[in-house]
Amino acid sequence: MDKSLNKYISETGFCSRREADKYIEQARVTINDNIAIKGNRVMPGDVVEVDGEPIGRKEKAVYLVFNKPVGVTCTTDLKDKTNIISFINYKSRIFPIGRLDKPSEGLIFLTNDGDIVNKILRAGNNHEKEYVVTVDKPINGDFVQRMSNGIRLQETVTKKCFVKQEGKNRFRIILTQGLNRQIRRMCQTLGYTVATLKRVRIMNITLADLPLGKWRYFTPAEMKTMEELVAHSSKTADSSSNNNFDMQE
Repeated sequence: MDKSLNKYISETGFCSRREADKYIEQARVTINDNIAIKGNRVMPGDVVEVDGEPIGRKEKAVYLVFNKPVGVTCTTDLKDKTNIISFINYKSRIFPIGRLDKPSEGLIFLTNDGDIVNKILRAGNNHEKEYVVTVDKPINGDFVQRMSNGIRLQETVTKKCFVKQEGKNRFRIILTQGLNRQIRRMCQTLGYTVATLKRVRIMNITLADLPLGKWRYFTPAEMKTMEELVAHSSKTADSSSNNNFDMQE
């Protein structure tokens, strides 16, 4: 039975459907040595390759926790000299789950498991992400209240969230949304500019004492809890529908 190319790639565990579409658009995917295009179907017996390497046999699942430094870009495009894949230089093919802006630092996951990407990125799951942020001038109670009650951005009003002041110009925020550059845009709306932004937690996993620029594997306990948290999310959900939750900041 034939299936769509992006679904075929995702089901091998190589990457999510969204990432697969990017590889296809970049002409890095072939079917039987012919450059693939979006919309192609894969038939039984077809040989699908990415960057000249055949895929189809599901690899052992890899799950990494990475403390991303400022200046590293969450992209799989190797032409970008600051790409996260080259920085980590892992022994087998992996890709980031969601993204963290280049000027930001902190926690991001990487994996070769396309199924878990779709589960984590599903919009309805409301997975928490925690950040510590400093801005360019002192904040006050009014700032905290307005940030926590929702800020009107161009496309929507942000969901209510936890915000706590932790210093003259520093606060902690917990989001369950993933709008593009959300925290920076929320602050800008209130007349502030983000100076530093660090993600310290995603769901049940924290940076703890992981040094900046280093990675580690998920622990068995973390993996067990993660699987429980995403258990009710359909693994076959198309991640292209996750426009309002993309593990962004």
